[in-house]
Amino acid sequence: MFDNILTGLTGAPWLDQANLVLGIVGVVLMIRRSLWAFPVGLVAVTVQGILFYRYRFYADAALQVFFFVALAYGWYYWLRGKGSASELPVTVLAWRRRAVLVGAGLLATGAWAAYLHRHTDAIMPVRDAFIAVFSVIGQVLQARKKLDNWPCWLVVNGVAVSSYWLAGLHYTAFLYAVYFALAVIGWRAWARVHQPAVAR
Repeated sequence: MFDNILTGLTGAPWLDQANLVLGIVGVVLMIRRSLWAFPVGLVAVTVQGILFYRYRFYADAALQVFFFVALAYGWYYWLRGKGSASELPVTVLAWRRRAVLVGAGLLATGAWAAYLHRHTDAIMPVRDAFIAVFSVIGQVLQARKKLDNWPCWLVVNGVAVSSYWLAGLHYTAFLYAVYFALAVIGWRAWARVHQPAVAR
């Protein structure tokens, strides 16, 4: 187990190593609400998509295309939305919108998992679909600079850690454990600066 993690950290192919570095740097920049998170993220999701396709996590691979578009949109939105201010404010969703998002996400997860089960050789269709759907939700919330994106990523990363661990991909599970910890830090950091007065 720990040998697998150590091997992944020291002996993994260069693409896996690049994925690790880009992923962590991108999240750290997002925690700091830096616009540099977007160009780094665009490169990171390109690398991640290639790796997921190789591992036959097809929903995750296709998801990276969406992430690319969402990151480009987020970059534009953060720049346009701030106006003359130093940065776009962090806001939160109303409870009703949160409930709608969760409900729609669960329905979409069921539909996508059924499709993957019938038409692909996906290893874990329900897990694959859940992570894909709620990653979409998390990425959209992040692009709109909503505080709610971080608890969403906590759930996604938690499911990913257990799924990859059970699949024997201990190195990948370790990476998502790092992302889980970073999501906790990001939630706390954004919570300190969010503006309830403009929440919607």
